[in-house]
Amino acid sequence: MLQYMTTKDAADKWEISQRRVNTLCAENRISDAAMLGNMWIIPINANKPDDARMSRNFDDKSKMHPFVKWAGGKNQHLKILTDNLPEGFGKNIRKYAEPFVGGGALLFEILSKYKLDAVYINDNNKELINAFNIIKFNCKELIKNLDEIENEYLKLYDEERQNYFYIKRVEFNWLELNEYNQIKKAALFIFLNKTCFNGLYRVNKHGKFNVPVGKYKNPLICDSENLFKISKALQNVEINCLDYHDCYKFADDQTLIYFDPPYRPLNKTSSFTSYTENVFSDKNQIELAEFYKKLSEKGVKLLLSNSDPKNFNKEDNFFDNLYYKFNIKRINAVRMINSAADKRGHITELLIKNY
Repeated sequence: MLQYMTTKDAADKWEISQRRVNTLCAENRISDAAMLGNMWIIPINANKPDDARMSRNFDDKSKMHPFVKWAGGKNQHLKILTDNLPEGFGKNIRKYAEPFVGGGALLFEILSKYKLDAVYINDNNKELINAFNIIKFNCKELIKNLDEIENEYLKLYDEERQNYFYIKRVEFNWLELNEYNQIKKAALFIFLNKTCFNGLYRVNKHGKFNVPVGKYKNPLICDSENLFKISKALQNVEINCLDYHDCYKFADDQTLIYFDPPYRPLNKTSSFTSYTENVFSDKNQIELAEFYKKLSEKGVKLLLSNSDPKNFNKEDNFFDNLYYKFNIKRINAVRMINSAADKRGHITELLIKNY
């Protein structure tokens, strides 16, 4: 007699979301799956079907992509960045660090393509770093939380979704302030990022997340396959929530460090407000440039991204003066994070290397 399991059991067994299992059943891609009342049941010995979906960002099964959308994310620059890695990276340069990891687009590209001896990441956004750590150490529990939230959220109509979002935002801010239940907090962090306006992370002066709800018809909240890939890749990665200067002790002449700090605003109205309670000022940019020089003298290979002030003022040589001893390249970019669509457009950004 054929024995059956639920879609939740199959999701746990195959390490994908319950929503995905339901889709596979509806597409008749699981042999002998059947409806019992209003739920699918699956033969207990059924094999996980090959995933025939087109990946959202990659067609290589070994690759992964950022689990959150992040202002200033580097997906659009991946080819330029990888083309500008130093000669010998992955061979005689076998250590890598990102002191401002953010969404980690370049990190995940590098982890997909290279086997390195040591990798160090850091960010001063403690909720982002908490999510990285939970993915590394508690990925299955995180996915269970996200799958539950996704199933609840996608069943709702527009007004109900708005109410649900704001309830979860209050819950997240309470957990953030009380340092309680890190797995739940990471799940809410990812949910809010996937469903808030423009995928922004912004906090007020009290450190509370305050981005309003977005308007997405079918957001992918529980991307379990990508999360499992990331979890596996992070097992040998050192994850920190410290000042960026901490990377100094990690770095040596076999290390590449990629700096992607909060960008200097192009004008007085172009700042993304804040990723954390702290603002990265011109003074901080100058301090970072001094640290860059110090690392360069140590023999560390360095790559840095920032905004190009010359987009708005051709006479503004702020970064040209700070990094005049190094290789400064201007690359094309598209400004994506702006509330007004007509103000999103082509600009240049800076890529600064010491090699």
